[in-house]
Amino acid sequence: MTGQMAEPSALTKAIADYIAAAARTPLPEEVRAKTRHHILDTLAAIVSGSRLQAGRQAAQYVSRAGGAGEATVLGTALRVPAEQAALANGMAGHGDETDDSHLAGRFHPGCAIVPAALAVGEFCDSDGAAFLHAVTLGYDIGARSTMSLGFRRPDTTKHSTHSLAGNFGAAAAAAALLGFTPRQVRHVLSYATQQASGVPFWNRDGDHVEKAFDFGGMGARNGVAAAMMVASGCTAVDDPFSGPHNYFATFGENPKPEMMADGLGTRFEIMQASIKKWCVGSPIQAILDATVALVKEYDVMAGDLAAVRVIMPDDRIFIVNDRDMPDICAQHLTALAILDGTVTFTACHDVGRMQHADVRALRKIISLEPSAELTAAVPARQAIVMMTLKDGRSLRHHAKAVRGTPDNPMTAQEIEDKARDLLDPVIGAKRGEAVCAAVAQLGAGGSVRALAALLRG
Repeated sequence: MTGQMAEPSALTKAIADYIAAAARTPLPEEVRAKTRHHILDTLAAIVSGSRLQAGRQAAQYVSRAGGAGEATVLGTALRVPAEQAALANGMAGHGDETDDSHLAGRFHPGCAIVPAALAVGEFCDSDGAAFLHAVTLGYDIGARSTMSLGFRRPDTTKHSTHSLAGNFGAAAAAAALLGFTPRQVRHVLSYATQQASGVPFWNRDGDHVEKAFDFGGMGARNGVAAAMMVASGCTAVDDPFSGPHNYFATFGENPKPEMMADGLGTRFEIMQASIKKWCVGSPIQAILDATVALVKEYDVMAGDLAAVRVIMPDDRIFIVNDRDMPDICAQHLTALAILDGTVTFTACHDVGRMQHADVRALRKIISLEPSAELTAAVPARQAIVMMTLKDGRSLRHHAKAVRGTPDNPMTAQEIEDKARDLLDPVIGAKRGEAVCAAVAQLGAGGSVRALAALLRG
């Protein structure tokens, strides 16, 4: 039975038309440069995460998949169907708290969008420019897909924005790389809507495996699956964004559907995305900025301290308060920053160190306090650290603009240094350097297949 074409709403038509033309639409150079930074940061997170529990288990799971070897599971020798590669790389990309984030969209865009674009780019033998444009597009559509739902606070939202946005961002990127017509794009968006899911109990995951699936793997896989179904000839509903039981009616809290298309082509959401300086949960970034600043400025030692007060936004404290995983436990990471003067990737993944006597002793004097004022503060995700010293002095640092956010961006060299720190131990310094060079050339040459080859295990 052949589906009957229906006239889409103006909103759905605008979104689908934009996605269909995105791979051929010129981008401002500052957007291209920012996209390269996020691609490099995400690829490094995937390769590094391939050695963590979520990445290892995802690779083991997809190794069962039959079918064509269409795309690479990074950090391994596996080649599997595109959907499966997107799943594994998405989970590895959020195998810990290394990857990027988008505050307004309330999701981690890179770990879903880059794996989807990489898998479909390998399948299509896309060039570097098309890949770069698809990733930029994914951030635009992914962020708008949740911003338009009108969710209020992350601690009261009933649907997981991390899963929803990753799904639509991945679907858009995949559709663009496959060169679909606007009608085919609408069908991809329809299949993406049917797969939209996610319940925000990911904060109860003690192993960072289901969380990696929720944030990265599920959205990447579902977005690619939606596109590959349409590529195989599957038809679908022409307009998932209007009419009875549409996306906004189903998932929205205080929906504003017009936001889904607002500013497309002029406001690029990747410019509002953040790259983490610290490989820890996003709500802890400002805490570490403030703690390290105090330690360095005043030469603070653990033995000098009588008490440490950490004040943070009250809408995110539940994510990081006294957690069992080291890279999302605010008290533990504050203690490490005081003891070490910094927090390295290795240190924040050392589970055993959570039981060390010096760490436990320091944690006893660290208190984490919620603040409604900081929740409302601009820029967002601020933190205040106050230290009371045994000699009676009081020290205070208010971290307002987190390093790596649009208000306080990392330099290109800082981003490359972080990437090399993650890449080199897995693929070696020579290939790590080659990956950085290849990403720097995206848009001017190269291919997705050549880039993926550099990232095999």
